[in-house]
Amino acid sequence: MNYLAHAYLSFNRPDIITGNMISDFVKGRQKFDFPESVQEGIVLHRAIDEFTDKHPVTKAGSNLFRPYYGLYAMSFMDVVYDHFLALDKERFDNDSLWDFSQNIYRILDQRSAGLPERFRLIFPYMKKQNWLFNYQFKEGIHNSLKGLVHRAAYMNNSQPAIDIFEEHYEQFRQYYLSFFPEIEAFAEKTLML
Repeated sequence: MNYLAHAYLSFNRPDIITGNMISDFVKGRQKFDFPESVQEGIVLHRAIDEFTDKHPVTKAGSNLFRPYYGLYAMSFMDVVYDHFLALDKERFDNDSLWDFSQNIYRILDQRSAGLPERFRLIFPYMKKQNWLFNYQFKEGIHNSLKGLVHRAAYMNNSQPAIDIFEEHYEQFRQYYLSFFPEIEAFAEKTLML
């Protein structure tokens, strides 16, 4: 799961949102530097990632990226899932996605002093470019795919990822529709909601 899904799967609980959004920037025992309620979000994020990576639907989708991107293939699926979540009319309409995105930024702004430094460096770009809202647009997803390639040490060409996303668009939509109710139920159970 990528940023939008992790935010959504925090179920409007600010400390869970904070932990879930920063988890990739918190290594090992560093999680104990945060309040217990934020730690719960960090642990949730890790559980979501593990569930997602082991799921057969995610593996099937990532296999489409694997010939070009190897071990990074799962990361591309995370972005794909965020695109279809942003378009999911059962969960968002255009106005509610906008409001949701702005609320997430507001929550993180209120806690900015305690956020990991590496997250604080990307967070202004996330807000300015409104990543959470723009996942609904193909251009936003293209930018996210390019960003993955840019951050990877040995990759330099994002065009295959964009082509795969476009060519298999309906197949990816079906993967999302099959997978997302399961990850949502898993996250609720993990938080004991």
